[in-house]
Formats: sequence, C-alpha cells, structure tokens
Amino acid sequence: MDPVTDNRAPEPLTEYAQRLAHRVGAFDRRHPLLWDLPFTGFWVTAALIDYTGGGWRHNAHQLDVPGWLLLTLSLGLSVPLLWRRIHPAAVLAAMVPFAVVNAWTGAALQAALLQLVLVYHLALRRPLRDLWWATALVLGPVLLSAVRHGEGTWDQQIGSQLMSITVAALIGVTVRTRRDYTEALEDRARRLETERDQQAQLATAAERARIAREMHDIIGHNLSVITGLADGGRYAAARSPERAAQALDAIATTSRQALTELRRLLDVLREEERQQPDLTPQPGLTDLDQLLDGVRSAGLPVSMTIHGSPSLPPGRQLTVYRVIQEALTNTLKHGGPDATAQIELFYEEKAAVTVTITDTGNHSDADGTSRNGRGLPGMRDRTALYGGTLEAGPRLHPEQGWRVRLRLPEESPQ
Repeated sequence: MDPVTDNRAPEPLTEYAQRLAHRVGAFDRRHPLLWDLPFTGFWVTAALIDYTGGGWRHNAHQLDVPGWLLLTLSLGLSVPLLWRRIHPAAVLAAMVPFAVVNAWTGAALQAALLQLVLVYHLALRRPLRDLWWATALVLGPVLLSAVRHGEGTWDQQIGSQLMSITVAALIGVTVRTRRDYTEALEDRARRLETERDQQAQLATAAERARIAREMHDIIGHNLSVITGLADGGRYAAARSPERAAQALDAIATTSRQALTELRRLLDVLREEERQQPDLTPQPGLTDLDQLLDGVRSAGLPVSMTIHGSPSLPPGRQLTVYRVIQEALTNTLKHGGPDATAQIELFYEEKAAVTVTITDTGNHSDADGTSRNGRGLPGMRDRTALYGGTLEAGPRLHPEQGWRVRLRLPEESPQ
C-alpha cells in the first residue's frame, strides 16, 4: 500500500497514548514545580543517604574528609537540580566548584554524576555548541582527580566519563529532535487548517459574487423587459385591446422564464435536500434569438450581425450572453422610447470572440448607474475570468448613444 495515500486512523491505544502524553506535557508546562520538586528531592535524598550511610567510602580516594564538607558537597551537587530546566547552564556552572572540591579532596561522591543531568538539559534546550564547554566543565574534575590521586589509568577514567557525557547528550538530542518534529507537524496541521478555512471563505465569497451576478442579470433583464411590455400594454389598452393582450402574454412568458432561471440558480443553495440537481444548462449562444425576441417585444428594436462561425465553450458562451443581456437591459432602462440597438459578433479561431453592442439611446443617467450598480462590475468580472477586456461608455460625438465592446482572446492550451 502506498504510504502517501494510506489515511487509516491511528489505533485506539496509540491515539490514547498520544492524548495522554500531550495532556501530561501540557500539565507539566503549567505546573513545573510539581515534577521538579519530587525529582530534586529524590536525588537530594540519595546523596544524603550516600553520605550518612557511608557508601561514599567504597569509591573515595581519601577517607579523612570532614563530615561538614561531605554534607556541603552532597547538597551542592544535588539541590541546584531544582532549577535545571530554567537555567541549565547556570546550574552546571554552580555545580562545578563543588565537583572540583570533590575531586581535590578525594571524596569522590557519586552525586558528582548528577552533572550528566545538566548535560542532558543543555542538549535538550540550548544550542548544541554549548555542549563543548559543558563537556570541558564536566571532564575537568575527573582530570583533576586522575592527576592528584592517580588511581586507575587515564583512559579508563576520562574515557568512561566521556562515554557517559556522550550518552546523556545523545538522549537529549533525540528527545529534542522528536519534540521539534512533533511541533513542526502540529504547526503544519494548524497552517493547513487555517489555509483550508481561508480557501473555504474565498470559495464562498466567489460563489456569492457569482450568484449575485447571475441574480442581477436574470432579475434586472427580465424586469426591464416586463416593465417595457407593461408600459406598452397600458398605452395600447385603450386603442388596441389585441396589442394589450399580446403584451400581457409576453409579460407572462417572460415572468415564467425568469422564475425558471431563478429556481435553477437557487437550487444550488438548498443544502437540506440531497436530491438530483437540475442539470439544465446555462444560457448560451443558441438562446440569443429568444433573448432578442423578448427585448423586441418590450419595444426595443434590435439587429444582430454575425461574422464567422461560433465555436465557443459553454463558459465563454455564457459570458457573451450575459454581456449582451446586460447591455440591452441598460438600453431598455436608460435609452428612452426611441432607442435602437445593434449587435456585431466576430468569431475568430481558438474560441476568440469580439462583441460590440451599440444603441442610439439618450442615457442621461447611465453614468450614475454604472458607478453604483452591479451591471458593469459584473460584466468585467466575467470578462476577467478569460483574460478579456470590456469597454463601456458613450459613443463618440456626434453619434448619440452607448457602446459596449467585449473582447475575449484566444483560449490558452491546457
């Protein structure tokens, strides 16, 4: 099985051990004295037992060491362990004078070996270069004892102590490496979780923006068409009841079309029903004729000229459709009763396309609408998805009206 894709959950016992170790470590960091006091008390007691019980005599080079000095050395080599985790370097430096006196007098107390605990904590918490001077400090008293008392060969005494220092340092480095690795994994997990949340927020914001654009295009266009039909039907009601009935039929058709598109869009937001989603495709180039018929029925004459043969993917078709829809909707809203519109479509190779929509309307309030509404920003957002450009503004004098030009470049190869 590929270890990269093996996502099996940890065994219950392993997971329990990990949780227990994490809780113990957290408790120890919050209350260090609850562990440091018993640890130090144990070694202080051991050192005093070695002194009071006479066990030190088995290793001593001189047996006539005063009792008060033995007691002082025992306490000086054990009590400082209480601060070993906070200031390991300072504690080791404080123990060295006692170790030197211990070696000089020939007492050879076993408590001197507690310096190895400081070597371990230096390897665990301090830069590894500190181990060089720590090794020198610990080996110094051993060398002094070998020179002064001369029992045993030098390589035995120095080699044995050096081996003990190496073992203590290796244990500290191993624990430190494991701790750093665990912290790195936890930090990576936190960063991945944060990145996942950020990606989810970005995706939510993008989806909201997309839905807002679709809602604007659907509601804005269809309501503009319905408003135009209603105004025309009101004027025709007195003179031509048949024209008024046609306007009402067109209003009903447009309303049903708008409701259908809205239901299709809002079904995406319904999370409580896990049913087969509506797979009806989004509008494309084949729906342009229906769009233009609706606009014409609302009272806006529209003509369309097509150059080339369309070969656009669905996403680009939707962009072209929505830009044309938005441009005609703005003409219906702001162009005035005598406005006309013209569309020119230029299809090129590799899904490139240029669309120009011009009208002859007045557009007296179009500037304010462009600044405050969602129409132009929505069109620009759609265009930016395909690296295109969108130009919208009044036509050059002396021509009257508004011009929208969409340019989508060639599709990049995947």
